Amino acid sequence: MGKREKKRAVNERLRRWEAALMAAVAVVLLCGARLDTEQAALAEKVIRLHVLANSDSEEDQALKLKVRDAVLAEAEGRIPPDAGRAEAEAILKDALPELAQAAAGVVEAEGYPYAVTVSVEENVWFPTKTYTDFALPCGTYTALRVVIGQGDGQNWWCVVFPPLCLGSVSETVPAALEGGLNAKEVALITGESEGYVVKFKAIELLEDVQRWLS
Repeated sequence: MGKREKKRAVNERLRRWEAALMAAVAVVLLCGARLDTEQAALAEKVIRLHVLANSDSEEDQALKLKVRDAVLAEAEGRIPPDAGRAEAEAILKDALPELAQAAAGVVEAEGYPYAVTVSVEENVWFPTKTYTDFALPCGTYTALRVVIGQGDGQNWWCVVFPPLCLGSVSETVPAALEGGLNAKEVALITGESEGYVVKFKAIELLEDVQRWLS
């Protein structure tokens, strides 16, 4: 085979690879767009809990969990079972001073000088997170954020509304339904729809492709 034929063969292979790559990108965009829509609909109905430790030291990580427990205990019972997302958000905003006081009380009792801030924030980015009985897709959510000290340590994520942070899946499903999620959304996050974690990872892949294309 001459040089010209070899070059033609190489170019042909490159064109095939390019075509295959573009087809794969198209599939990811089409599937990911649908999944992204599902995530956005879900995000409109939940409020995440985001606790940031001062650092990754063993002591600061242990403190983070104690602060988490205090905040959850203070928030428990404040939101009526039949409340919607908007009402739940308003209640949490009104309770911010008490939630911050509960968090700061734990930090002080444990002998640390860290300041603690508690806020309700919009458009907080969360990666795909898998829990014992359910998972949530990556994306932006409204979040109750608790920042301890510098907030440079590993995060702790969960859902404060509906109250899905604790309990088994048998408790998760009723809580999710009471919180306004429909049966399809509950099936999505609890895994009754098979492959839900794979689906959520596809959303992350979509975002990676979108960043690459831009």
